[in-house]
Amino acid sequence: MIMKTTVKLRAKAKCPSHSLTHVEVRDLVQVIDEPTERGGTNLGLAPTDTALSALIGCTNTIGHKCANKLGVDIGHLEIFAVADFDRRGVTLTEEIDVPFQCIKLTVLSDGSASQEDLERVSAEVAKFCPLAKLFRNSGTDLVEVWKHA
Repeated sequence: MIMKTTVKLRAKAKCPSHSLTHVEVRDLVQVIDEPTERGGTNLGLAPTDTALSALIGCTNTIGHKCANKLGVDIGHLEIFAVADFDRRGVTLTEEIDVPFQCIKLTVLSDGSASQEDLERVSAEVAKFCPLAKLFRNSGTDLVEVWKHA
């Protein structure tokens, strides 16, 4: 069987207010909203939080795929993300080409992999994680530190 190399990802949304968005993908609904201090109802993550969360989820998934391919035991991961975000764009102060200026991901592994193996996995994740590529190609300085928990 020949694998499709390109597929269509589909999503649709209902937007009952200026900040509240119910995004439907497959049979799932994700709520995106703004915190109350920014005029939202705080029923879900803000769009920028959602983007950062997607990077974490993708790092976990692709990290495990890469580790399996390399025969490396990374066990379970705990991932921390810290982003330097330039808010001038979202406040309509001025157009910003790279709103996520820098993101530091700290990936903690509880598996038996050596530090060298974790660095090999990290290098593979950088090659294959679509969200990491999206951020890097947009100009974000994405720093990933893999180490033992």
